[in-house]
Amino acid sequence: MRYEELTGQVQAHAGLPDRQAAERALRATLETLAERVPDGVADHLAAQLPTEAAEPLREVVAGHEASPRQRTESRTRGEPFDLTAFAGRVAWRSRSSEDVAIREATAVLEVLDAAVSPELMLKVCHVLPPDIRRLLPTARATED
Repeated sequence: MRYEELTGQVQAHAGLPDRQAAERALRATLETLAERVPDGVADHLAAQLPTEAAEPLREVVAGHEASPRQRTESRTRGEPFDLTAFAGRVAWRSRSSEDVAIREATAVLEVLDAAVSPELMLKVCHVLPPDIRRLLPTARATED
């Protein structure tokens, strides 16, 4: 899927007014997701997305690799935070309210679910806590 298609789908699913708003929602959600999941999962997501969409994921992973604490240990678990913190981070990054951030993040995750392999989305699902998992499409969120 091309970047323009990805952002167009995010714009349509979230009911956003323009492409810039969709890009902001996509970036904010992907950066926050990259903080919450293990670096390996973020890397795999980045590999299956267009370059422009992969950039936020790769930036977060690169920041972990540059950290003195992270240099000597592999980041095999994501940063532990719940849905409230997830929404707050997405809202701060996208300059929106937490309610809007939840709606936009849900749209981004729905588009991601269709854009990457089902196996990868299953991995994403399994590393997220149940409260954040609720943002995934219903069929995926209930898989165990």
